[in-house]
Amino acid sequence: MTTRRRALVWAAVTAGLLATFALYQRPAFLVNLADQLWSCF
Repeated sequence: MTTRRRALVWAAVTAGLLATFALYQRPAFLVNLADQLWSCF
């Protein structure tokens, strides 16, 4: 894997983690996620 491609992969992973962290800062998202999880049972 080239250095440029590795940097792009790390940038994509970092962006994904930051997006996930941002969603968890919203209480409405957490309630919605919990409701969807419980609706499976």
